[in-house]
Amino acid sequence: MNPWKILNQRQIYDNPWIGVTEYDVINPGGGKGIYGKVHYKGLAIGVVPLDHEGNIWLVGQYRFVLDQYSWEIPEGGGDPAVAPVESAMRELREETGLVASEWTFLVEMHLSNSISDERALVYLARGLEQHEAMPEETEELVVRRVPFNEAYEMVERGEITDSMSVAGILKVKLLLVTGQLTF
Repeated sequence: MNPWKILNQRQIYDNPWIGVTEYDVINPGGGKGIYGKVHYKGLAIGVVPLDHEGNIWLVGQYRFVLDQYSWEIPEGGGDPAVAPVESAMRELREETGLVASEWTFLVEMHLSNSISDERALVYLARGLEQHEAMPEETEELVVRRVPFNEAYEMVERGEITDSMSVAGILKVKLLLVTGQLTF
């Protein structure tokens, strides 16, 4: 049962990717207030590409919103009308040039559930074959192949902070430690 009561709502902003709605509410404690919601029109898709030698590929890029450089797993947006794994395949090929023959779902997350409804899905890609990368014009990417344990240590040291990357790498580490996955 929803303890929030919506008195009014209005669209504040809308573009092809997001919409922002402001709500006049009565909160669970009975007080009046406002609440803002960012609606994401697509899915967030991430891929942990892992080869049989124990390496993964990281993508480095400058993130406009954070105003800083970020090392991440390959990731991007997915159309909700398309199977998420198809979007993962496209993102992996675009950003790294890799094509994978084996796909395993790793984790689903809500990335910032206090202000947005953005859903993220992260996949493990195996059986990798190198092709030519095809990044979008908005992406100036550096691609690095690194030992998985180095990427895990980057998470531990706080050098990888992107939420899908952290979750994907930690999930793979858990699968490796429990023997459910091997290189």
